[in-house]
Amino acid sequence: MLDKMVLGRYIPGNSYIHQLDPRMKFIFVFLFTIIIFLFNNWVTYAMGIIITLIIMMLAKLKLSFLINGLKPILFILLFTLLMHVFFTKGGVTLVEYKWFNIQSRGVELGIQTVLRFVIIIFITTIMTLTTSPIELTDAIESLFKPLKKLKLPVHEFALMMSISLRFIPTLMDETTRVMNAQSARGSDIQTGSLPKRIRALMPLLIPLFISAFKRAEELAIAMEVRGYRGDIGRTKYKQLIWERKDTNGLLMLIPILLLTWLLRS
Repeated sequence: MLDKMVLGRYIPGNSYIHQLDPRMKFIFVFLFTIIIFLFNNWVTYAMGIIITLIIMMLAKLKLSFLINGLKPILFILLFTLLMHVFFTKGGVTLVEYKWFNIQSRGVELGIQTVLRFVIIIFITTIMTLTTSPIELTDAIESLFKPLKKLKLPVHEFALMMSISLRFIPTLMDETTRVMNAQSARGSDIQTGSLPKRIRALMPLLIPLFISAFKRAEELAIAMEVRGYRGDIGRTKYKQLIWERKDTNGLLMLIPILLLTWLLRS
């Protein structure tokens, strides 16, 4: 399952979404996420799903690939759905047994909340899949550049975000290798009772943490040896260029916002 993690991965390509300025994609994802929280009925959620599918096709990505990326967080989505189903009341009673009952409002809100999370995850994943870590770092640094006047370490923050995203798939691959090594030694973390599975995780977590700290130390040493000093005197080989298509892409948020407002209950 862990090898299906797509968050933080970058797929080189020449699609329309690949060619957009990373700053535009970052702003679009941020504003579109705000619009998603305005959805409050099935029509608006259907519109959000259609827009997401259109962006996915423009990025030349497969739906099955993005769906596989949901598998590692499937438990969180299922837990969110069940919390709404069992604890949100209102509407028609669907199931009633002794001390608990399931009502239609809880089921409706549960499904809508899961859809909201899925759309946000899809949009964010499309951005990371079509934007290299270096471009994402430059975009964050450029957008938050005014904060440098407040003596905030904008460059270091952007670099930290980029490295974090970059090492997500690396750590997932490392976790898979450790799990396979433990399985070869007779360890079983997939079956058994919950306490037994938790105890079986300890031999997995210790080498994983050691490997993560070792990678962090090696990266720090490599950056120090190469004379890295933050953004002091730093130049960029590839300059970010804002083009007309980036402006047109952001302007598309206006009709999306208007449609959302008109279609809201």
